[in-house]
Amino acid sequence: MLKKSLALLPLFATAGCLALPPQGTDAEDIAAFDEAVASVGCSLERESDYLPVELQTGLTREQIQQIAQYRIAGRQGVQTEAGGFRLTSGACAPVEEPATEVAEAG
Repeated sequence: MLKKSLALLPLFATAGCLALPPQGTDAEDIAAFDEAVASVGCSLERESDYLPVELQTGLTREQIQQIAQYRIAGRQGVQTEAGGFRLTSGACAPVEEPATEVAEAG
């Protein structure tokens, strides 16, 4: 019985992450994070991306990484192939180009 309970623990922990921002942050921090990430091109890949976000938000690197994971869990961000983070909501939402129809000449 204990093994089954322990096996479910990660599921409960993950479910809690979806509802609440990371501990020590609030809605204002999340909004500041979104604005700061948008200002650096919507991705956090290198040190040169993280430093401006840290300065603009006043958050620590750990908090920024936690918010990035929170955004990924909420489907408002994705992990990049290089192991970084890309915001996919708000100002960073992908723009779908309208389909263009080719007119047939007559």
